This record gives sequence, C-alpha cells and structure tokens, in this order.
Amino acid sequence: MPQSTRRSGAPVSVFRVPRTSTVDLIAVELRNAIFSGALPVGGQIGEVEISSQLGVSRSPLREAMQRLVQEGLLTATPGRGLRVSKIGPEHVADLYAARKAVESESLRLIMKRGDADALSRLDAAFSTLIEVSEGTDARAIGNADIVFHQTLVDAAGSRRLSHYMSTLTIETRIASFSSPNGYAVRRSVSPTYETLLGAMRDGDVDAALAALSMQFDDAVSRLIGKDADVETVETPPDAVPPSFEPIIDSPRA
Repeated sequence: MPQSTRRSGAPVSVFRVPRTSTVDLIAVELRNAIFSGALPVGGQIGEVEISSQLGVSRSPLREAMQRLVQEGLLTATPGRGLRVSKIGPEHVADLYAARKAVESESLRLIMKRGDADALSRLDAAFSTLIEVSEGTDARAIGNADIVFHQTLVDAAGSRRLSHYMSTLTIETRIASFSSPNGYAVRRSVSPTYETLLGAMRDGDVDAALAALSMQFDDAVSRLIGKDADVETVETPPDAVPPSFEPIIDSPRA
C-alpha cells in the first residue's frame, strides 16, 4: 500500500520498490528455456534435474512452474506431471488472431501520436532482420523476426500489451517447434515488412494494418503446411539448444 505524506501542503505517494524473487528469476529461466528449445515441446519437466541445473530448491521451482501452467506454456496431466505445451496446426490461426489483436492496437497507438522514435526503432529491428536473414541460422532469423514484432508492441507504450505479447511470442516459438516438419523460417524476408513500414511513414493506418494482416496470413499458411512454395531455413537435427544458467537460490522465495 502506498504511504502518503505532506510536504508544503502537497501529497506525495511513496511506493515500495519490488525486489525480484527467486520464483521470478526461475520463471524467466523457464520461459527462456522453452523459447530456445532447451525444454523441448512435449517434453516432461524433471524437477530434480532442473532444480540442480538452476541451483535452486524445488519449492520455488514448483511455484514458478505453476505460473507457466497458468500462462499456458506448461501443461499439467494427472499422474504424468508437467510437460511443455504443444501448439498444433489446429491452434495456429487462433494464436495469430490474438497476435493480430495486440499488434494492430499497438500499431494504431503508435500512428495516432505520430511516434518518429518508434519508427526509428522498427527500422533498426528490420535492418537486423534483413542482415540475419542472409545467413543460415534459423533460430537467429526467427529471433530477429520476433524482436521486430515485440519492438512494435513495446513502442506503443502499453505495459499490458507488452505483457500479453511476451507470452504470445513464446507461444509462437512453441507453434514453430510443434510443426511436424521441424523448426523452419522463411529464407527471404517477407515484402510485407517494407509495406508496413512505408505505410507507417505515410500515416496510412489502413494500409499498415492490411500489411500486418497479410504477413500473419502468410505465416499461418506456412506453419500449417499450406504454403510449400516458400523457401525456408531449417534448424539442423543435431543443433544443441542453450542450457540453463544457474541462479542463486534465496530465502526471499
């Protein structure tokens, strides 16, 4: 609860600064592990192994895992424990519908205030995507694509939209990992990015929204296997995802 004091007749609210708990840190590590593939989709979560790798006790680990269950990133099955969730082709369209809602509103907010700084940040993210796409690292390309979209949402200045998007980006990666054809991304950058950025510079909201919608329609078609004509970059079968980084257990948890 905030405490109010008076100074020269004006109320001043003093808020406690929240400290990051062990549970918070573990939840971040688990999300990162799912995103990177260190925890594979459908894979069972081994409490003993993960707590040992992270250097934490099992109690805060269980609490952190329950957070991810609530977010839909982990699935609890009676008698079988927890597994990393899968997002099959039948759920991809719904996932991108949620992303479209969040990103479209972010786009409107940015364009409503004519945010030049947001455009500069998006231009930089797009340049990185172009550069990375010249290589053959599928996950690096996928990461750059997700950074572009997270930058779009963050630039809107809405804490809630950014929070929703952070979960949707992990779900997008899960959907890609869940594909029966393995993790793959477009080899060439979709022209919808340049169309989107051009429309934003011109202040054409409808054109920008149309470009975003087309981009998502293309992504859905590719992920459900209906767009076999698009050349892709695949992750090699023997690619080893990053492992957990140890964190310090704390009695604050």
